[in-house]
Order: sequence, then C-alpha cells, then structure tokens
Amino acid sequence: MKQFNVPIIYRSPLITAIKNKRKQLDKMKKDFTPTLLDFGPLQIYLARHFGFCYGVENAIDIAFRTIEENPDKRIFLLSEMIHNPQVNADLQLRGVQFLQDTNGKQIIPYESLTKDDIVIIPAFGTTLAIEEKLKFIGIPIAKYNTTCPFVEKVWNRSEQIAEKKYTVVVHGKPTHEETRATFSHAAYLTPTVIVYDMNEAELLAQFITGEKESGDFYSTFEGRYSEGFDVEKDLQRIGVVNQTTMLASDTQAIADFLKAVMTNKYLLNESDIANHFADTRDTLCYATNDNQTAVYGMLETGADLAIVVGGYNSSNTSHLVELCEMKLPTYYITGEEKIFSETTIQHFNFHTKEELVTQNYLPIKKSVKILITSGASCPDALVESVIEKICSYYKIHSSIEEVTAKFL
Repeated sequence: MKQFNVPIIYRSPLITAIKNKRKQLDKMKKDFTPTLLDFGPLQIYLARHFGFCYGVENAIDIAFRTIEENPDKRIFLLSEMIHNPQVNADLQLRGVQFLQDTNGKQIIPYESLTKDDIVIIPAFGTTLAIEEKLKFIGIPIAKYNTTCPFVEKVWNRSEQIAEKKYTVVVHGKPTHEETRATFSHAAYLTPTVIVYDMNEAELLAQFITGEKESGDFYSTFEGRYSEGFDVEKDLQRIGVVNQTTMLASDTQAIADFLKAVMTNKYLLNESDIANHFADTRDTLCYATNDNQTAVYGMLETGADLAIVVGGYNSSNTSHLVELCEMKLPTYYITGEEKIFSETTIQHFNFHTKEELVTQNYLPIKKSVKILITSGASCPDALVESVIEKICSYYKIHSSIEEVTAKFL
C-alpha cells in the first residue's frame, strides 16, 4: 500500500509500535481482539483498528506538501480537510483558508478567487457544480484533489448501476459533505434520493408500494431528490449506496429491507431480483468496516468505561461512540484537554449536539479497565496524550516508554 508523509506532530511512538506489531502478527486482519496496555492498577484496551485511514493520510500528505511547495500562493480548502479540529487548525495556522463551512455555507466568495490560486478539494470530495465553478475561474482541480478513493468507488458504483437504469438511493447524512458530493455525482446520471436512516427507508418503501400518495414524496424528501424525480417511474428499479462512514450494519439493514420490499411488490424469485434491485454491497469503506468490527471485538472485554477520541462533527467517530454506548458508559472527546482531572471530564453528546461535564467518571476501585478507540480522522498522537493523561491519575507499575518497548 502507498506510503504517505504524515507530519510527525500527528504520530505516536506508542501507537506506531502497537500497530506495527499487530500488523506483523495478523497480516490478514482476522484478529479483532483489542491490545492490552497493562499499567498495573490501570488496564487500557486499545481497539485493533483505529486512527488515520488511507484516505485521511492521503489528504494530509497532499495538503501539507501543497503548502510547502507553494509558499507564495494563496491556498484554499473547499471546507474542512477532514473532520478533526487539530488538523484543520494546523492548516489554518499555515495560511490555508476555508471557502465554506461543513454545511456548505459560503465563507469566502468564489468571485474573489483567481486562476493563480490553489483550491484543495477535501477527502469527502465535492459536487459537480462546485467543480464547474472552479474550472470556470481557471483553477485546476485534479492536481490538488484529495478525494478519498473509497468515496470515488461509491461514485463509480453509482455510475455502473445508473447505466443499467437503476435509481440510486444514498444512505447518508443529507448535510454531510460526502453525501452532498455523492448525491451530485449520482444525480447527474440517474434519479437519486437520500435516506438518513431506517425510518426514512420505511417512508420511501411506502411510496414504492403505493401506500402513500406519490405527491407527498416531494414534501417528505424535500431537498433530497434529484431534479425531475418521477415517483411512479423512478422507484421501480433501485440500488443502495452509502456515505462511506455510516454504520455498516445500518446500511446493510436498509439495503436488505428495500430489497425485501421490491421482492414482495413484484413477487420475485431470487433469480429475478436483479430486475428491480441492484447489488451494491461493495460500497462500504474498508476502514469503516475495520474500525467498527474492532469496536465489537473490544466490547467483548469486560470494562468500566470507554473513551472515543475524535472530532465532534466526524460521522465515522460518532458511530464508534454509538456502538460503545450500547454496552457501557462512553465519553466522546476531542483530546486530553477535555479530561479536566481524575474526577471531571467534558464530553460530547452527539445525539443532542452538546457538550456535557460528568463528575466521577473514573470508578474508585483497585483495578480499572478502560476501552479506547478513535475515529479515522484522529491523529494517533491525540490518543497517546489521552492515555498519558489517564495514567497520571494512577500509581502505574510501568511507564509509557516501558509499555512501548514491549511492542518493539
């Protein structure tokens, strides 16, 4: 696999040693048990897979190299490079400006750009309309395009099923940059609609079966269907693709459900299903799958609590939190700065979109077990800092350096 030049500030000697050792012992990635860091009274279990994925490392490599190679040019990002506050802040400190916020609201007008400016397309990709705006100004988009190859894989799959006259159903968060980009690319080729969750998939099914009046579709899915969408015609043949950072089990459940709806409506045999439902199981990102599966493996370990590190607007991180919350107290933080003391932690409730302060989050007992993972856009250095902060509250038997040496 391609190697990327990730700034040293994002690296962690401890995490690097652990990941290299696990990779050496499990080259086929079949072992999803966590890694135990035994500090004596404190035992930390790290998920088998977490942290920067291929697409994120690629984006960071291109962005920092672009800054280094173009000291005299204005450099812009369409929006956040990735959903991690530290990385985005580091880019801004180096002079990079954001054209939009994460919801697509314009911060700097396109009219202020010139053909001599550099615009970096983030890992999420962008819409065809924005690509055309940049081309019209004369800004080359290919050289500084950091779109994740696994996002592009979804676009390619959408194109393939569009050629066979399927309508694309995108499972994603409607306002997320990646979903907006995927919708744009799919809608250019074929009728397209976005569903956020199973509830919305069930609503869509009622239009497929005719239980709901077709005219109501346009208010129910306002702003989430392609121009000229014809409910009577365009819901006869469908295929489900996804925002790559959604919960894999949710995407699969929605696809299975809609497949069953089509099967029942058209009284299909297994051999005839392809006439109305496309097989799109290959659009889930490998890192999303690995990180989520690793959390399932981590949760099999008895523990007192879980800590998930990542940006609060990170979709893939929020789903790791969602999985952990099902089993034990979970604290979603951006880094060690949110751990105020051995008694107080500030963390994010992604359901209500608010930060909370919790007291006595660490249990008072002789031996404490904590599960830790992070999102695909979170630097390993932040995870190590969290581990160091927690260790400072215990009379640990081994130092970070001593534990690191065990994996070298």
